[in-house]
Amino acid sequence: MIPYFVIHAFTDEIFGGNPAGVCPLLEWLDDSLMQRIAAENDLSETAFFVPGEDHYELRWFTPTIEVDLCGHATLASAFVLFQELEYQGDMIAFRTQSGDLHVSRTGSYLVMDFPARPAVQIDPFPNLVNSFATPFLEAHKASDLLVVFDSEETVRNLEPEFSELSQLDCTGIIVTAPGEDVDFVSRFFAPQAGIPEDPVTGSAHCTLAPYWADRLGKTELSARQVSERGGELACRVAGDRVHIAGRAALYSRGFLNID
Repeated sequence: MIPYFVIHAFTDEIFGGNPAGVCPLLEWLDDSLMQRIAAENDLSETAFFVPGEDHYELRWFTPTIEVDLCGHATLASAFVLFQELEYQGDMIAFRTQSGDLHVSRTGSYLVMDFPARPAVQIDPFPNLVNSFATPFLEAHKASDLLVVFDSEETVRNLEPEFSELSQLDCTGIIVTAPGEDVDFVSRFFAPQAGIPEDPVTGSAHCTLAPYWADRLGKTELSARQVSERGGELACRVAGDRVHIAGRAALYSRGFLNID
């Protein structure tokens, strides 16, 4: 029996934000079993962690692949440790494929310390142009593609051509624009990772925050992901790191019977 939690991240109410599965382990399961569990859960990510001497090792799986960085499932894992497993202290260290990540709690917020992933502007190419019926202003490339549009309304109303998106050479496609009552808004599509649209994507803000910090001339930024579920994030750019703050809510707790 494996403890299993579903946490709604980047929201303070259930049915909002991004649901993440969290499986605390005493030792690692076989990789293929963790992938099967993630596929069965059918959430954008399921996180697995095991304790170390002064840290936790943390991994994330979509329904189809393991990924090297995930924000909302890291937030969810920290929430489980703080709220459900009674972790003592105000900061948790996670060891991951993207290096050491730290999550601290400040009041009702959890603040993640992630590596910045600034993007480089690129020339649009046919598959990217054909992915959207609405023309975009700029395209940039980091680990994901970053596509900039003119307004929040445009981003909210986008209906991408997933047949084109699925041919792009990247894991995810971030679309963004200035926000009406926040600094910027975004959406995130990752069909190659088995996620047509991710509700709220913490890792995308490792690219979004540096872009908007440079464009707006400020290091502290308010953000909203305008998916159907939606989510709120507060970002701060600190050199080659991005601090991403959000809240979370417990949806369910139970056990997985895999014996």
